Amino acid sequence: MYAKVRQSPDWVILWATLVLLSIGVVMVHSASSVLSQQKFGDAFYYAKRQVLWAALGVGLMWWMSRVDYHRLRAWAPYLAGASFLLLTVVLVPGVGVNRNGSQAWLGVGPFGIQPSEFAKLALVVFLAHYLADAGERVQSLTRGFLPPLMMALTAVGLIMLEPDLGQSVVIVGATVILLFAAGARVGHLLGLAGTGAVAFAVLVAMAPYRMARITSFLNPWQDPLGSGYQVIQSLYALGSGGLLGLGLGHSRQKYLYLPEPQTDFVYAILGEELGFLGAAAVLTLFAVLVWRGFRTAALAPDEFGTLLAAGITGILAVQVLVNVGVVTGSIPATGVTLPFLSYGGSSLTLMLTGVGILLNISRQARGVG
Repeated sequence: MYAKVRQSPDWVILWATLVLLSIGVVMVHSASSVLSQQKFGDAFYYAKRQVLWAALGVGLMWWMSRVDYHRLRAWAPYLAGASFLLLTVVLVPGVGVNRNGSQAWLGVGPFGIQPSEFAKLALVVFLAHYLADAGERVQSLTRGFLPPLMMALTAVGLIMLEPDLGQSVVIVGATVILLFAAGARVGHLLGLAGTGAVAFAVLVAMAPYRMARITSFLNPWQDPLGSGYQVIQSLYALGSGGLLGLGLGHSRQKYLYLPEPQTDFVYAILGEELGFLGAAAVLTLFAVLVWRGFRTAALAPDEFGTLLAAGITGILAVQVLVNVGVVTGSIPATGVTLPFLSYGGSSLTLMLTGVGILLNISRQARGVG
C-alpha cells in the first residue's frame, strides 16, 4: 500500500513540529481558560477540542509521511477541483456559516471546516504539479507565468468574497515562492509585486473596515476602543511579559481584555506568560522548521518534490510572518492563525498534513543518510 522509501524522515522537522504542537495545546488552554469558563462553564472547552484536532492532525501527518508524495500528482487536479467547489459552496446563503462577519465555514455549530485552509494546500499541490512540467516555459509571461497565477488569483477572488484578506495574502505569498522556485523571471515577479500593491490599495479603499485596520495599524491609539483595540491589548500583553514572563497561566489580558485570545493573538498571551525568552524560543523553532523545509526542497529528488516542499514551507513561513507581524503591531491586522499554536481544527489538521508531505519528501532526499 505504501511506497518504499530509502531512509528515515527529517527528524528535525518532526520534532520541531511536535514541540510547537505541544506548546500550542498548552497555550490554547491557558489563553482560553477564562473565556471557556465564562461561555461554556468548562475551562477546558477549547483545549479539549484542540487536543482532538491535534490527534487527528498527527494521524494525517503520519499517514502522509508514509504515502509516496509522487502519488499526489495524480490527485492534484481533483484536489484543486474540490477546493474550488468548496470555496464556491461556502458562499451560498444558508450553506456557509458566518462567524465574525466572514462566511468562511461549512458545518454545524462548533464542528466545521474552513475551505480556504484546504484550498491553500490543494493549490500548492496542483501548482507544484503544473510547474514541474512547465520547465523553461515558466519564463514566458503568457504560456508559463500567468496560467498558474490566474488560478491562484481565482481562488483569492473567491476567498475575498467571504471576505478573508489573511488567507488571500498567504495564498499569494506561497504562489510567489513557488513561481520563484520554478525559475520565473525576476522582472515578472517584480511586476506582480507592483500590481499586487495597487490591488491591495484598491481593496482597502473599497471596504471601510479594511481602511480602519490600516489607520489602527499606523496609530492604534487614535481609536483605542474600536479599530485599535486588539492591537493595543496585544501590545499590553507583550509588554507585560518582560524577559521571563508573568508565568504560565498568569496572563492578565486573557481576562476578556483581548478578544478570542486563543486564536489569532495566542502569541501575545504566550509572550505575556513566557516573556521575551519564551516568545523568541517559539520563533526559533519556526525558523528551524522553515530552514529544514527549504533544505528538503533543495535536496528533493525531482522538480515536483522541490516545488511541493517549497510551497508547503512557503505557506508556513508567510503565516508566521503575517501573524507575528499583526500581534506585534508591525503590519495591519489580517486574521491569520499562527501555525500549530492557534486554536482551530481546519488550520491545524491541514498544516500537519502538509508537514507529513514534507517528511515524505525528506525521506527520499538526495545525499542524505
